[in-house]
Amino acid sequence: MRNLILALLCTFGYASYSQNNNENYNLELQNATLKNAIEKIESTTKYRFYFDPQWIEKDSTVVSKSFSQKNIKEIVESVLSNTDFNFLIQNNKIVLTKNNIIRDNLPDNYFGKSLENPASSGNVESPIFREQPIVQTEKDFDPNIIFIGKESKTDNKKSKKLTGYLKDIKTNKPAPDVTIRVKGKNISAITDERGFYTLQVPSGVVTLETESIDFNKIERKVVLYSDGKLDLELSENVTLLQEVLINAKANEKLVSTKTGVTSIDLENLKRVPLVLGERDIFKAVTILPGVKTTGEGAAGFSVRGGKEDQNLILLDNGLIYNPSHFFGFFSAVNPFTTQKADLYKGSIPAEFGGRLSSVFDITSKSGDENKFSGEGAIGPVTSNLAVSTPIIKGKSSLMVGGRATYSDWILKSLDDENLKNSKASFYDAIVKYSHKFNENNRIEATFYMSNDKFNISSDSLFNYSNRLATLEYNHKFNDKNNGQLVLTNTEYKFGIDYDSDNLNAFDFGYKLNETQILAKFNYLLNDKHKITYGISSKLYGIRPGFLNPKNESSLLNRTDIDKERGLESGIHISDSYTINDKLLVDIGLRYSTFSALGESTQRIYQAGAPITNGSVIETRNFKKNEAFKTYGGLEPRISARYFIADDFSVKASYDKAYQYIHLLSSNTTQSPTDTWKLSDMNVKPQVSQQFSVGFFKNINSKDLELSVEGYYKKSKNFLDYKTGATLLLNENIETELLQGEGKAYGVEFLIKKTAGRLNGWLGYTYSRTLIKLDSEFTENRVNNGDFFAANFDKPHDFSLILNYKITERYSFSSNFIYQTGRPITYPIGSYQYGNAEYTLYSDRNKFRIPDYFRLDVGFNIEGNHKIKKLAHSFWNISVYNVLGRNNPYSIYFVTQSGEIKAYQTSIFAIPIPTVTYNFKF
Repeated sequence: MRNLILALLCTFGYASYSQNNNENYNLELQNATLKNAIEKIESTTKYRFYFDPQWIEKDSTVVSKSFSQKNIKEIVESVLSNTDFNFLIQNNKIVLTKNNIIRDNLPDNYFGKSLENPASSGNVESPIFREQPIVQTEKDFDPNIIFIGKESKTDNKKSKKLTGYLKDIKTNKPAPDVTIRVKGKNISAITDERGFYTLQVPSGVVTLETESIDFNKIERKVVLYSDGKLDLELSENVTLLQEVLINAKANEKLVSTKTGVTSIDLENLKRVPLVLGERDIFKAVTILPGVKTTGEGAAGFSVRGGKEDQNLILLDNGLIYNPSHFFGFFSAVNPFTTQKADLYKGSIPAEFGGRLSSVFDITSKSGDENKFSGEGAIGPVTSNLAVSTPIIKGKSSLMVGGRATYSDWILKSLDDENLKNSKASFYDAIVKYSHKFNENNRIEATFYMSNDKFNISSDSLFNYSNRLATLEYNHKFNDKNNGQLVLTNTEYKFGIDYDSDNLNAFDFGYKLNETQILAKFNYLLNDKHKITYGISSKLYGIRPGFLNPKNESSLLNRTDIDKERGLESGIHISDSYTINDKLLVDIGLRYSTFSALGESTQRIYQAGAPITNGSVIETRNFKKNEAFKTYGGLEPRISARYFIADDFSVKASYDKAYQYIHLLSSNTTQSPTDTWKLSDMNVKPQVSQQFSVGFFKNINSKDLELSVEGYYKKSKNFLDYKTGATLLLNENIETELLQGEGKAYGVEFLIKKTAGRLNGWLGYTYSRTLIKLDSEFTENRVNNGDFFAANFDKPHDFSLILNYKITERYSFSSNFIYQTGRPITYPIGSYQYGNAEYTLYSDRNKFRIPDYFRLDVGFNIEGNHKIKKLAHSFWNISVYNVLGRNNPYSIYFVTQSGEIKAYQTSIFAIPIPTVTYNFKF
């Protein structure tokens, strides 16, 4: 490097600044990158820049400045003011350096100085002109040195403040209690529970090293020119092969073959302003491109044109049928007990089956095997608490989490008598036990339950609940083979307790039970082939509904719909095949089968006639466990990734899926009283195929992610209902159902910034979801057999989620959401038939309710970063719907004085301020 400086000085010649910079220039820069700004200066002035092109390509600086009659030094100083670049002007040449200063004179005894501490004399040098034909030896320059900050001639401080954040590269969780020290000196710090540290680092080249029981030791050579920041990623003490796999995940969205896959950032979820301050992973999902809801506060969500029942929602491999509290206002999955949550909108792995549109794979946290810890929150409506404790230190642990609302207490404290007598309560709880026998054997058991109770009037009480139990055994056979055996049981039920009077009082109930066993294995054949295979089977048991009068003299009849049973099984195999450095292909194949089982009574309808009570030609009875109808088929899952450049990839995928269970709901959105029905002789399984392609680009070393994905989906046997259908307690439900075609297509744009003071994402989706219910029979035809918009068809969907870190403790966050209004059927007139007048309605879903938009804001306050304290705190102060937008939830029509009038209902028509306190210990 010394030879380089001398060569530059000899080549350029020495000339004083004043002799070459008398001219003034006018220059206008608007949103220019640093590269564009340099090109503009070169084209406007007589000066030319010299620098390493890689520096400028990686710099994300944007310059918007106007210069009037300014000399070259003033212009360059202003342009580089927010960068780590210094400069030297010689004649008509401007030399840029990274971090350090180029000096126009050499200090005394310069050539006698040792390179062991070059910064002490202010001459630590960066690799300028590395692409020039000047030979540099390892002795001249150490490429492993990290330069931080920007050198200044006026800064004479002997030490600089270094702050940073340490995290686990595998889990992205903070790395607490890690010692970071200056090697060879008595200077050190320990990361707090959130992984942050502060360290005073002396001037010069120093070596930082970390020390921890849980993580591998790392060393970094560092030079601080000013106060700065250094974040580090730590890996667990694992084998070399596992380390390679973990490192690959840091850039997984670019590298993997999967399209339409999103991992929810659970740590930053607390900063997203949501209604009533609740941290909600399901609400976070609905603001992602390609995911929609039918309305504010609605339960369920639609993914790429699929219905709510077409989403497979898994918690530790067990299925949850209704993951919401209070009609969808709150999630039934506790975020404090959740380790990770991955949403597959496309490229669904072959191991998952039974749903058409998406898989939401949620994994709960395992307890800490070494120490007691906990996390919780207190909000205006609910409180959360999750604690973890070792059972056998280093081997087994227990995690317990719970959440409950005190809305009942709030209602009873109000003056309104109607509200005092109402009820709205819910809770959920989870327990997870983990035990590690040795390095090759581990078991985990999870028990989860949720319960809701509410009444709309004083004489009726609604309730619904989920219960889930899973047992998982993991075994490592050898370095190439490992397997997993899982047993799960799920129960969902709801009921209505009606006590109006003795004659009409009744008890209504519904229950669904599902038991599953699955085995999955991974085999690392070689560097090119990673094979996954397995088998699964689940048994359904559904009690479609019963009604029991509470009084023997009741006017109601006792009703109990015949139970339904079915067996769904699947076998799968997939191969992740690395063809070369650029091309990776995942080839998967799943075969699924479903058998409808007795005991059952099935009606046989006349061929070539509509399915009505009048077209029944035979009734058949089947014995218990007798398979009376079987469906099945191949489900290929293929995806591929090709690298166009190191930071730019293109992907494509094709998925096919079968769904053998269907949600029966005549509501616009999923409700607690919706029922599920299995395929049988008269209800066919739904089938879908999806094609997708995507382009993925990382900018500035993974800090900025850009993606564009397009998809086209077609489906058959799409389930819908006749107008005025009766779905509850209907012994012959098939007479109310329609099955037709569906198609959906769309383009999803996402820009995501993951680092820096300002982070978040901007998403936009254009999509359409259309249904076709055609038949040779007029009564089974909707909209003349033409395609029409589904209830959840919203062509335009825009979301902007931002978080700005003011300091390490204070941050500001905001959401802006815009969506096209959902489709609706309007009355358009009336007509006379006989002696009665009837309302004439438009074609189904021909019109739309007004568009939806909402702005939320939040202010976040982290607790202080003291190492020794009882608990770390986090305050969230937010305002939901800060503009008070009266967004329509639904529109209904009533006839008054012979006129049809429309009324609009809204859920939150005013700003909703909340304060939530979070703590961690």
